[in-house]
Amino acid sequence: MASTTEAAPPGPAGGTARIAGLDFDSLSEEQVVAHIGAASADGQGGWVATPNIDICRKASGDPAVRALVKQASLVVPDGMPLVWAARLRGYPLPERVTGSSLIFAMSAEAAANGRSIYLLGGEPGVPERAADELVRRFPGLRVAGTDAPPVGFDERPEELAAVRARVVQARPDIVFVGLGFPKQERVIVEIAPDVPAAWFVACGAAIPFAAGVLPRAPRWMQQSGLEWAYRLISEPRRLFRRYLVQGVPFAARLLITSAAARLKP
Repeated sequence: MASTTEAAPPGPAGGTARIAGLDFDSLSEEQVVAHIGAASADGQGGWVATPNIDICRKASGDPAVRALVKQASLVVPDGMPLVWAARLRGYPLPERVTGSSLIFAMSAEAAANGRSIYLLGGEPGVPERAADELVRRFPGLRVAGTDAPPVGFDERPEELAAVRARVVQARPDIVFVGLGFPKQERVIVEIAPDVPAAWFVACGAAIPFAAGVLPRAPRWMQQSGLEWAYRLISEPRRLFRRYLVQGVPFAARLLITSAAARLKP
């Protein structure tokens, strides 16, 4: 069984904290948005990975998964157990930073500074609904494009090329990619080099959340580490194994080993 923690130097703000073999940037959501805004203003692009417990579980035992996530410009924790584990290790992460929140925070920043967004992912019609809702919430926001490619498009070179061409032609400043892990990360790695000034965000279910077609947990559940329970109730058949069979035991083991590592002389 792979270890869920590895030794790493303390990660103050601007540094990193290593959890489950991944180096998380010690940044708050506000700092992430500010970093991306400043980089965009200078014409510098990049991409954001938002690993949750399930992704960390896979990364802890699969070098290929770790290598994929480590290509990101920023890696932030989408899961309170990751924040708790970092605190137990003695190099705290400021807070949970999720794709589902970044889509709103970054859209607000984009609207205020004349930057455009692109929404890639979701069922047909969902990216358009998300775009309409984001423009309603943030007047002045420019939407460079939306796309809901069919299932399996990333495995068909001609369809992936068409998706890439649409993003390149739109020339967005920020691209939210909500295709699920690891598809969204692989698609970002494929497309991002062709749009070097853009920032890509691997955002999971953020697009249907923004569209209002998938309900999100109340804020108190998000902040207390119980959002997974809300999603399990909403989608029990799809998420039962991921959360209860795989996720909860991994999270418990992560917290125990993190606490034990802190207590070692």
